[in-house]
Amino acid sequence: MSSPKRRLLVTSALPYANGQIHIGHLVEYVQTDIWVRFQRMRGHEVHYVGADDTHGTPIMLRAEKEGLTPKELIANVWKEHKRDFDDFLISFDNYYTTDSPENEKLSQSIYLKLRDAGLIEKRAIEQAYDPVKKMFLPDRFIKGECPKCGAKDQYGDSCEKCGATYSPTDLKNPFSVVSGATPIKKVSDHYFFKLSDPRCETFLRDWTQVKTPLQPEARNKMKEWVGQPGESKLGDWDISRDAPYFGFEIPDAPGKYFYVWLDAPIGYYASFLNYCQSKGLNFEEWVRPDTTTEQYHFIGKDILYFHTLFWPATLHFAGYRTPTNIFAHGFLTVDGEKMSKSRGTLISAHSVIESGFNPEWFRYYFATKLNDSMEDLDLNLQDFVARVNSDLLGKYINIASRSAGFLVKRFGGVVSDAAMNHLLLSEIASASEKIAELYEAREYAKALRTIMELADKVNAFVDENKPWEIAKDPEREADLQRVCSITLEAFRLLSLYLKPVLPQVAAGVEDFLSVPDMSWNDVKTPLSSQNPIKTYKHLMTRVEAPQIEALLAANL
Repeated sequence: MSSPKRRLLVTSALPYANGQIHIGHLVEYVQTDIWVRFQRMRGHEVHYVGADDTHGTPIMLRAEKEGLTPKELIANVWKEHKRDFDDFLISFDNYYTTDSPENEKLSQSIYLKLRDAGLIEKRAIEQAYDPVKKMFLPDRFIKGECPKCGAKDQYGDSCEKCGATYSPTDLKNPFSVVSGATPIKKVSDHYFFKLSDPRCETFLRDWTQVKTPLQPEARNKMKEWVGQPGESKLGDWDISRDAPYFGFEIPDAPGKYFYVWLDAPIGYYASFLNYCQSKGLNFEEWVRPDTTTEQYHFIGKDILYFHTLFWPATLHFAGYRTPTNIFAHGFLTVDGEKMSKSRGTLISAHSVIESGFNPEWFRYYFATKLNDSMEDLDLNLQDFVARVNSDLLGKYINIASRSAGFLVKRFGGVVSDAAMNHLLLSEIASASEKIAELYEAREYAKALRTIMELADKVNAFVDENKPWEIAKDPEREADLQRVCSITLEAFRLLSLYLKPVLPQVAAGVEDFLSVPDMSWNDVKTPLSSQNPIKTYKHLMTRVEAPQIEALLAANL
């Protein structure tokens, strides 16, 4: 049963332009891309946009260190990020940058609307200042001894040893990470978004607890952060930074710049605006409060606070629609531990490709671990080899290689139309809505488990009918064509179900089986004698254990 056509704007979190894309990042982009590709297969209008997050002190300091301007640095990083996303088949409709004229205009416009609504306040604050570099220091650019446990070399916002959180002014024996100098205290005017305003608190309670179907873990966290009516738990949000700073200057506030977390999420809209302008789409139609379009953000759970509090409040009080939902995922561990450069498990996306890995191996493996929760997922390298080889090669690809040769050599690639009514095919086709529901709900692990269970049944059918034995008997030509036709139609259906995860393999299958770009409704359109299949070519190779060893060595 086809569903009504939907209009969806989808984003993944914006990677910071201060480092490489690694496999931990890829979990999110693969998760989003699978969902986007599935929605496209369902016939919905989907626009998937992203951008590099490019502003802030770290960018400014790294550019200075490398002898580049910040703009030169972020242009170089953009090329690397785009290359990595393309390599892993992430199908952005537009991949942009937050350092864009569209983002500057939108950020300033939104700020002025918040100011006119009485939600911006200027106040003097005392901050840590580096007297050598002559700049105010972000929390992460101050280190010292933890005020709770005394651990040395801890950042200015939290202790990695005991987990305590605190202000930079609480650190003992603090020093600037930039120059090594002891910070001094200095007063400066800053601009705050008044999240503690009763209007914001009321709106956020309603948005997080009633109107938005957030994940249970996210809703509970929001309830803790927002509090009950009468409680004032939300603090005001400092949205400004002092020069020198790489970012957008705040209107009517010379020497003051938007904090990166103010303009970064607006970068979603800036990327979409840039895309709309190039495609002739009506941007306002998608972002106004009364729109019937849907808006989804896929993020890591570490940035839930910004996306479920600051972002919807910013949008709402600036006169824009709020997100339909926010989907948060957990972190990736490798062999049960945090990714580590010293162990070679902080694996860059580019090293995966350079080491000769098929990116679809990782897409599939991540999908077998992903669900709709915020729980962490583990890349067990031994399991990775076994799972990919067993599922993709042993169960799935093997189906085509066992039958295609007979059909091409003996029947010119022509299938038996009468064979398309077989009960096995009806069973596989009838699973389409269940699998679709699982993809929609981001329950990829369950979807793939269901698909592989169907693959097991197809392999059992082949083992039972033994086409290699039938082929020896000239009297059973019709049986051979029937068995091979059923097998390849089953393979087509499985390929259709796997297409959101394995788009490259699916493209090879579409060519091999002489079927057009498969949509979800093509479940109802079986292979036909009018379109002979082509000679089978290998669609995927096995993962070998030495490849894992080489990949780890490349990341040491």
